[in-house]
Amino acid sequence: MTRNAANDADMFSFFPLENPTHLIFCIENSRPDDGSNVSIQAIHKETGQVTDVLFGMDRCDGIRTTPWGTVLATEETDDGAAYELLNPLSGKVYFVMDRGVPGGPAIIVDYQGNDASDGVVKRTALGTLAWEGLTVLSSGVVYYGDELRPGTDRDDVDGGALFKFVPDVPRVDDGIIFDLEHSPFASGRNYAFRADCREGEPASLLVGEGQSGSFPQFGQGCEIGNGSWVPVSAANARVDADANGATGYYRPEDLHRDPVFQAPEDFPGAVRFCWANTGRVEAQNFAEVICGVDLQPLMADGDRATVVVNRFVEGDSEFNSMDNLAFQPVTGNLYVIEDAANGDVWACLRDGADRGIKTDGCVRVLSVKDQSAEPTGFEFDASGTTAFLAIQHSDPDVLGDTDDIIKITGFKVTGKNGKDDD
Repeated sequence: MTRNAANDADMFSFFPLENPTHLIFCIENSRPDDGSNVSIQAIHKETGQVTDVLFGMDRCDGIRTTPWGTVLATEETDDGAAYELLNPLSGKVYFVMDRGVPGGPAIIVDYQGNDASDGVVKRTALGTLAWEGLTVLSSGVVYYGDELRPGTDRDDVDGGALFKFVPDVPRVDDGIIFDLEHSPFASGRNYAFRADCREGEPASLLVGEGQSGSFPQFGQGCEIGNGSWVPVSAANARVDADANGATGYYRPEDLHRDPVFQAPEDFPGAVRFCWANTGRVEAQNFAEVICGVDLQPLMADGDRATVVVNRFVEGDSEFNSMDNLAFQPVTGNLYVIEDAANGDVWACLRDGADRGIKTDGCVRVLSVKDQSAEPTGFEFDASGTTAFLAIQHSDPDVLGDTDDIIKITGFKVTGKNGKDDD
């Protein structure tokens, strides 16, 4: 599609959601003192034209178009924040002059140096941490992870937790907004996931009746199964998660909602989401994909197990370093991208009608041959037949200081849930 995306083009989102014309990219480079680094670019789907949108974020990585028509872009750094853009195709160029303190506002201006808070705002109600994967529900609920290794800074410190943001005023309509003050990200509460090793309502309804009198019970070794959400502050989400017993994982990376999940009758608002824990192949931690079902997205109660998580893919010596994810529309198959030189893209089937709860199998479908490059952002369009892939870190001596965005066509989605193409 283009060979002129900025160096370190990573995750992206289609914009607008209906009949998208552009891919909105996060550029994951570090911010210099003067904030002159490009952080968000818009790339036209048909022409490949690249337009700079925003400068001055620090390692922009996770990015999503919201159901109300804005873009949420986030930073993968220890004091990473979330920024909401009203319209990345307005033709305006924005600059983060001062990122501010964790949990505090940023100074953002337009090309003329005027205040640009009507076009871009730092969302201080959302957590401060190393953002990467996230998904946004129509209500304004956000699931997101903290890209943190276990044992960072000192021994026996938990890895990155999984978080949920619940807006104070959930959205109840499906229209777009024209003022950032109307976004549900304006205020809300944050929670961290804590896997519990005892039964707790209402998640126990999925596996049997009753609730253990000793719920909650948690600690190391309790990483999967049912769990609850414990409160954390936005400015100190990582520290609070560790202090409140949240479950830690090895570098939670990309995260997506399952588009074909069928909610149980008793919980019609339930959602399924999956995320990658990238692990460390040199230590023979080959990574994993974990999927969770949250029965009540707008609820967060440490005394009730509203969510169940289990491993969906476990890595090995061939398939590891899992980073980016993408669900294929129609089939619901999950594509998993490796964060490695010579990285591969794997397609994983859904769990079929058997006693297992993991994928029914994964196959390698794409490989990157250039040792100086790796695959990163990967997304399907709404048809499920076309995907876009970012190739990052190409050797600048050969290709210049840019990255490649590839368009891939010909994916099949025929048959009931795609099963004719399994």
